[in-house]
Amino acid sequence: MATQEPSPPSSMENNKPGFPKKILTNKLEDKHLCNCCHNILRRPFQAQCGHRFCCYCFNRTVSNGPQKCNACIKEDIFEEPTSILKQGCAFPDNAARREVENLSAVCINENCTWTGSIKEYELNHEGKCEFMIIPCPSCQERIRFNEQERHNERECPERTLNCKYCKEPFHFKNIKAHDEICPKYPMICEGCAKKKIPREKYVDHIKFCSKFRTPCRFHVVGCDMSVEKEKIHDHERACAYEHLNLLLHYIMGMKVSMEGLQPQGLELAGHKLVELHQSLRELEARVSLLSNTPSGPPVQGAASSSSSSSSSCSAASSACSSGALASAAPPHPSTSTLAPALSVSTSFTPLPSSVGAALELQLHSEKTKVAELGRRCVDLEVKAGTFENVVCVLNREVERFATTIEASNRQHRLDQDKIETLSNKVRQLERTVGLKDLTVAEMEGRLREMAATTFDGVFVWRISDFTKKRQDAIAGRAPAMFSPAFYTSKYGYKMCLRIYLNGDGTGRGSHLSLFFVVMRGLSDALLKWPFNQKVTLMLLDQSNREHIIDAFRPDVSSSSFQRPVSEMNIASGCPLFCPLSKLDSKNSYIRDDTIFIKAIVDLTGL
Repeated sequence: MATQEPSPPSSMENNKPGFPKKILTNKLEDKHLCNCCHNILRRPFQAQCGHRFCCYCFNRTVSNGPQKCNACIKEDIFEEPTSILKQGCAFPDNAARREVENLSAVCINENCTWTGSIKEYELNHEGKCEFMIIPCPSCQERIRFNEQERHNERECPERTLNCKYCKEPFHFKNIKAHDEICPKYPMICEGCAKKKIPREKYVDHIKFCSKFRTPCRFHVVGCDMSVEKEKIHDHERACAYEHLNLLLHYIMGMKVSMEGLQPQGLELAGHKLVELHQSLRELEARVSLLSNTPSGPPVQGAASSSSSSSSSCSAASSACSSGALASAAPPHPSTSTLAPALSVSTSFTPLPSSVGAALELQLHSEKTKVAELGRRCVDLEVKAGTFENVVCVLNREVERFATTIEASNRQHRLDQDKIETLSNKVRQLERTVGLKDLTVAEMEGRLREMAATTFDGVFVWRISDFTKKRQDAIAGRAPAMFSPAFYTSKYGYKMCLRIYLNGDGTGRGSHLSLFFVVMRGLSDALLKWPFNQKVTLMLLDQSNREHIIDAFRPDVSSSSFQRPVSEMNIASGCPLFCPLSKLDSKNSYIRDDTIFIKAIVDLTGL
């Protein structure tokens, strides 16, 4: 005797309005509608005025106190106190509830084919439909309910991932930014091409990597080459001529800079030196003139002037000026004839001793300045000579190194030719070895396949490392595995098995799913199609007590059993083959982390 289905819990009565009108398959009647939300009644309550409301709608209406019934007002039958809605004035209308719950309903979600009554819809389907559109809680994108898991694992831009290098969590949208700062991110050395160097150890690696390229030591004088550390000495030997040229230009530039530091100051010093020499000659002439002047009797009328020092100074100044002019200009004939009379009739008063001392001090100061300038000139000449000697030495070194470099270049070209020839041979051998390796790998694969192949319709598939492979399936890295091919006979049907260790379809996450696949074979043209042989699939109990067995006969109308037009047809089999709970607990199906799957194809009629 079937038991009566329980009514939904009371919590459902108070938090949902009426059912949407679209779920009805029959004609909608007004008596089934809530007078508040105007949808199909859910847990109907009847007020004392006779109008019906959803339980949720009625409680929400009277939550703020007594309210007038809008339906009564609309129908113009409002009457107090009957038309006043308040707590305790309505009662559950069980008759209307049963009538509504028995109405036929369909799911309003697109592509969903569910049908039943409104009661079944509320109990078993509402809020659980796989085609229901819901917002993603992370990115708010609207997705189907049955795609929520796949969206959260593969598509949601806000999903959280763990870095496979440093194991730190980050949002998927920040994956590039994380790769830029991840301390464990694998780097590739530009020098030795070594891979998988953690970023945190990359700096230490390039410090000691002999293949890493570093700037030449002569980059400060203009060499822009970057050379591998182990070849830096070879580069310096090979480019010694260029390095010396760069060094020579650098030193010559320094010399020009030093010579041009204060060109205006040097020019002024030269002019001053010329002026000092001229002043020195004038002072020597004056001193000579004063020391050779004769002392005669004073001229008449000049005694009063000679008694005053100012007059004598003026006479000395005039005498000096006339002496200077006489020495500077050639004597005129009339002037030379008058000179003896002038010397006889004129006499000069000697200069005081203080004036001579002043002239001597000025002369000594000028000589000191001249000596200082001369010393500076000598120093500059010494420096210029030193630079010239350096340039000569560098020129000789450049010529010597040029000869050495030319010989080295010739030898280098010969070595390069040999290296190129050997490199071509090595590349040719590498290509040959690569082709051989591919051939060997292909042959090994064929040998493994042939060793596992059977030709009697019975195939036992050994799956080792079960735990690791199941973890890969759970993580989505390898959700499915294919077995080697097997045959019903040497020229018979070609088949294989496909297993999902974490389930597929309806069995995903709860069952081990096992499928049978028909493959394209060399003898398909000789065989009868569609494939119609009974298939038995087994998970072997390694204690030989209780095998898990499932068998099916192919659906000849399915494309899975028609003659293959590609490498293999669509798999068909048992998505609920074995509950994973059986394999998680202590069992005899897994021994030494290995399981055995057996397939038997009935050969009757072949």
